[in-house]
Amino acid sequence: MTRTPFRVHAPAFALALLTVAVPATVRAQTAAARTAEPPVVVVHGEGEVKATPDQAFVTIGADARAQTAREAQDQTSRAMQAVQQRVAALGVPKDGMRTLAYDVQPNYDYVNGRQVMRGYTARHVIEVRVDDLARLGELLEGAVANGATTVQGVRFDLKQREQLERQALTRAVADAKARAEAAASGAGLQVGAVVRIDEQGARVYPMAQPMPMRAAMVADAAPAPPVAPGETVVHASVTLTASLK
Repeated sequence: MTRTPFRVHAPAFALALLTVAVPATVRAQTAAARTAEPPVVVVHGEGEVKATPDQAFVTIGADARAQTAREAQDQTSRAMQAVQQRVAALGVPKDGMRTLAYDVQPNYDYVNGRQVMRGYTARHVIEVRVDDLARLGELLEGAVANGATTVQGVRFDLKQREQLERQALTRAVADAKARAEAAASGAGLQVGAVVRIDEQGARVYPMAQPMPMRAAMVADAAPAPPVAPGETVVHASVTLTASLK
């Protein structure tokens, strides 16, 4: 019986080796490409603009208690109408006043464990925009003198807030670029192109200066209450990513 000798064909074996080696070469090239990516620097920048508030928002309320809901509503309406007329006389336009709340609630007492109705309370609350801060104290005094029962607070703001926010943002980016250049210089490199800028948003502070006041506090004082708007800071922050070379 004749046996056929076992033989290995060189071409087929070489092809198998080639097939296995190709993926390894591709992986090496991919890793090299990743290694060749330019380094980057990531820095945080901040900028701010200071300004004096030139606008204020005041919350004014009037409420009344009566035996019937209609009587309470009538009393509150008369008081608020007088307040709005006084506010308008001080230069506040119609679009500078808006109603925040209006409600009528029953009042109850508990007698011998039983709920007994004692009438109604009507309440009307408005917000007033004051563009002339020189007359703010006079407005507060006039509102209370004409029927307002509460002045819940004064909030100062800026008419050109958006413009000031953009100025603060420009300064924040400039600060971030300066920080990136300093970091690159310390590493013996230079800043290349800006890759990305992430804005963290703008903040205005103090956003409000609460000034709770009772009607009696204003009514008992002869002069108009002094109001100081102080200084407002518009702050912006960014995160900047730049390539290095």
